[in-house]
Amino acid sequence: MIDEHLTWKSHIDNVKVKVLQVLARRSISCTASRQTNKVPQKQKLFQEDNGMPIHLKGGSADALLYRGTMVLTVMGAGYVVYELFKAACPQKKA
Repeated sequence: MIDEHLTWKSHIDNVKVKVLQVLARRSISCTASRQTNKVPQKQKLFQEDNGMPIHLKGGSADALLYRGTMVLTVMGAGYVVYELFKAACPQKKA
């Protein structure tokens, strides 16, 4: 009974290893053949002199990320000022 359990468990472990090997081999070979060199295109885009700041040249996703960061920064700074004011002027207990 114990020997059957050990052989069954070792069989499952062997199957897992085989599956992982197949997946690793497949993902490595597929991604290498599909990748293209996009560096020259990106260099051209970012070196273009169009008066735009470098952190916004990536497109709408960069603009959205920039605006979201600015909103969170302003809200955080406002919250810090609020908490400092609240700590500096505690309410009197009635």
